[in-house]
Amino acid sequence: MRYAIGIEYDGSEFLGWQRHHMGATVQAAVEAALGFVANHPIEAICAGRTDAGVHARCQVAHFDSDAVRSERAWTQGANTRLPGSVRLRWCQAAPPEFHARYSARARRYRYTILNRPVRPALYRRYLSWERHPLDAEAMHRAAQALLGENDFSAFRTSQCEAPHARREMQEILVRRDGEQVLIEVQANAFLHHMVRNIVGSLLPVGRGEKPESWLGELLAGRNRNLAGPTAPAEGLVFLGPKYPADLRLPAEVSL
Repeated sequence: MRYAIGIEYDGSEFLGWQRHHMGATVQAAVEAALGFVANHPIEAICAGRTDAGVHARCQVAHFDSDAVRSERAWTQGANTRLPGSVRLRWCQAAPPEFHARYSARARRYRYTILNRPVRPALYRRYLSWERHPLDAEAMHRAAQALLGENDFSAFRTSQCEAPHARREMQEILVRRDGEQVLIEVQANAFLHHMVRNIVGSLLPVGRGEKPESWLGELLAGRNRNLAGPTAPAEGLVFLGPKYPADLRLPAEVSL
């Protein structure tokens, strides 16, 4: 039986989603908790791997098990075995062809910048910080150059393992909410560090150091060395993937 699960986590204490032997990961924690409920080893495949320190509001994963458990038992049982920074929000049966990664049609992220002269004390694990005043409207206008299907080589890390850099940017919004500048992006998929590199390149535009045309120039040039630095992980939240409505997953992850 295949199941889909929605997972919320604070990534501050994890070395990212992907399981490895160098430290704590979200995948390892989720698999251990589900394996306890199933009474056999579980492999959980996610919609989008997050980096160290990155959070998720509704990561989606799938796993297979023949253990007879209710959806509530999977959710509640796993949550009793998970650290406080990770929670299964829901679990439901999925068709055998469902794949958390390959069935997704889009993924959405939000990056939050606290824009004021003083560093944050509260919520500092969930915010980036910029002391210089940012022009969010200029950042928004500059970001629109990234819309559509493009080669995003200028915004991928050298460690990126994707076979190519072409992605479809479906939406990118920059807005101010009081002292915070919020950047929301939606694409069919993302390259390693792509969102954080885009944010790092928008900041010089917001500070008035670069013209609004700079993002388009970076995109066309495809040279990572000319783009801005990688923004800190703390401000990034994976809001979740989006799936076709006929899969009947919860509304927040459905198109």
